[in-house]
Order: sequence, then structure tokens, then C-alpha cells
Amino acid sequence: MTPASRKPGPKQPGRGDSARARTAAAEAATAGLRPRPPGTTAALVLADGTVFWGMGVGAAGTRVGEVCFNTSMTGYQEILTDPSYAGQIITFTFPHIGNVGANLEDLESTTPAARGLILRADITEPQNFRAKQPLDSWLKSYGLVGIAGIDTRALTRRIRDLGAPNGTLCHAPDGVLDIDALRQQAAEWPGLEGMDLALEVTCRQTYSWDETRWRFGPGISDPGYGKLTDPKHHVVAIDYGAKRNILRCLASAGCKVTVVPATASAADVMRHKPDGVFLSNGPGDPAATGQYAVPVIRELVQSGLPIFGICLGHQMLALALGGRTAKLPRGHRGANHPVKDLETGKVEITSQNHGFVVMPESLPAEVEVTHVSLFDKTNEGLKLKDKPVFSVQYHPEASPGPTDSHYLFQRFVRLMETRS
Repeated sequence: MTPASRKPGPKQPGRGDSARARTAAAEAATAGLRPRPPGTTAALVLADGTVFWGMGVGAAGTRVGEVCFNTSMTGYQEILTDPSYAGQIITFTFPHIGNVGANLEDLESTTPAARGLILRADITEPQNFRAKQPLDSWLKSYGLVGIAGIDTRALTRRIRDLGAPNGTLCHAPDGVLDIDALRQQAAEWPGLEGMDLALEVTCRQTYSWDETRWRFGPGISDPGYGKLTDPKHHVVAIDYGAKRNILRCLASAGCKVTVVPATASAADVMRHKPDGVFLSNGPGDPAATGQYAVPVIRELVQSGLPIFGICLGHQMLALALGGRTAKLPRGHRGANHPVKDLETGKVEITSQNHGFVVMPESLPAEVEVTHVSLFDKTNEGLKLKDKPVFSVQYHPEASPGPTDSHYLFQRFVRLMETRS
């Protein structure tokens, strides 16, 4: 762990009120100390000993990680397969999960990186023409452990007001649950600070990508993903945990994409003779991944190539430029986060998934802050004043979420066109 990641995160207005925090703690404790209901087959046990009983869904097993929440109303399959969720157990605040089933087209990675999921209601039956299998059987096929039937409102308020806790999720079909052992697992788990999780989710070898975004609507006889046939630019994407829809957005913008592993050197990137470099999203502590990624990013910045980073890529670009990062108490995860573009004055509704943040006061004079969260005023974007380099904290590709931020891919293309 580095000092950059140990500094306290920014205070989020209205969230740290002590009376509110005490209420949340009491509410969560009350919910977690109720007697075990008959027939329960799963439990979520937090590091402080709080127990939430429920019914197991998905695969049987035990998983430990940071318990977070996501406020999205759609896209649960995309969320569960987002590599940025490595090391985390996801609480879905929307109660109806499973109604569109699961399919092979909405995967954002080959193998889900999330540790598990937490639901209010039992999984609903699929009612969508694109469904190929029920969500529960899909979860089992990937070994994803889940729990349903708990008070997700109380758990979410606890996370909101007290911070994201470590927890152990156990689904035991026979009902045998060793609560003391589960609590000890949660208490001993080291947490995300200092963890380099990009190595767990990055690709193992270089590959090319030419699939474009989903096409549908009037005049489209065969809805589905397209294929790039006439690329205008060549982008090398460094994969710290890239979502497939990010690569599709780059391809839809006319870019042939070459994806390289997170450990690629600057020479590895440059030998592909790219027109631009993309720094992807990913999980874990940016200061930990930055031990090997930051020197590479610094060298690429000095090359003069256009660079576009998002999420973890944004955070590590800030570190490469001399800034610092910190862990947020609860993070930003959802598809309804308002962000203001300080250059245009426009507000865009964004999709977000991050637990760390760039500290804007740590950025040097040659770096300009370009975007800010309207929820808590935290940093959401930056650019270099004298080089074609910029990044944002949120996910402009959405999936799930609004498409307000797709313009950023065109901004990246314009930088490559200008340079060429």
C-alpha cells in the first residue's frame, strides 16, 4: 500500500452526519440480530458480526469481499460481468432482479469477477424475448453465490452512512452455517486498499477487436452487434479490466482496436504503431496497480500520442501526472450519477462503478479538471493543457446506463485526426 491510497477520502456532504450514522448502525444491527428464520439456507456476515439471513440463490459456496451497492434498475448481467467488481459482493437496490433472464450477448467479460450478489426478493422468472436461460441457472453455471430475502434497504443505508464493510456470503443448501467462522473470514480479509486486482482480470495475451455496438430500430433487419470493416484509426487499449462495450464503442467510432495486457510495457504498446492509446477501467487500488502501470503511462504521455482513460485508467493517469488517489467511503455505483462538464456547462447522466477517487488539489498546474460530480463534488475528469491527453472517472460506454457520454469517444477520435 502506498501513501497515495491511504489518505482519507473526500467528505461527501450530508453523508457523515453522526446521528444519521448511529441510526443506520442501529437499524442494520436490528436487521442483523433477528433470530434465524426457519428454512434459511444462506447468510451474509459482516466483519462486525452483523448477520443477515436469507435464501441462497445461484451456486452453493462461500465468498468474502467488500460489500457495496449498485442503484441501477437494469443491466444486472452486465454489472455482474464488469471486471471492475473484482473483490466485491454487489447489493442490488432495485428489488426485481431476473426478469429479463440471461443470454450470451450481454456479457462484459468472459468470466464474472464479482464475488457474489445480494437481493431483496427472490429471482423472478424471465419475461424477455432475448432470454436464453433463467438468471439462477446462469449464476450456477458461473459459480456465482447469491442471497435473497434480506432487507437491502437497511444494508444499503448502513453502507451509505458507515462505509462499505467486509463481509462473507455463504450459500449452504443443507442449511449448515458456521456464523463464527464466517465472521472471522470477513474480519481477516484485508480489504481493497493496497490490492492489485487488475492482474486477476486482464487478458493474458494481445488480441484484436472489431465488433461494434448493438444495432436495432427502423431499417435494421437483423438486430445485433456489427463489425468494423473500414477502420480509420488504430487504438491500443491497455486492459486493466476492460468491458466489451468499451471496445465496441471504440470500434463504432472507426477504430481498429488492439488489446494488450495490463503489464504491457510502453515498447509493447508502441510497436503496434497506434494512433492513440486507451487506458481501460478495472478493479482494485490504483496505487497498487500503478506500481507497474504508472511508469508505462508516463512514457506514453511523453510520446505525444492522444490518450483517453476511464475509471481505473483515469486514476492511474492522475498518478502518472503527479496526483494522488484516495478510497471513497462508499463509492459510486449506478446508472444515474449527474456529472457536469466544466468546459461546456452541460450535465450528463452517467454510469459509474468506482471505489477510489482522484484528489483534484493534488494535481499539478499543467492538469485541468474538466468534470465534477454533482452528487458530492468529487473529481470526474481531467486533461493535460499542453498534450492530447484526457480521462474521465465514469463509464461513457454505459452498458448499463444512459448514452449521454458517448461523445467522449468522438473527442478521442478528433484528437487522433488532429495529430495525424
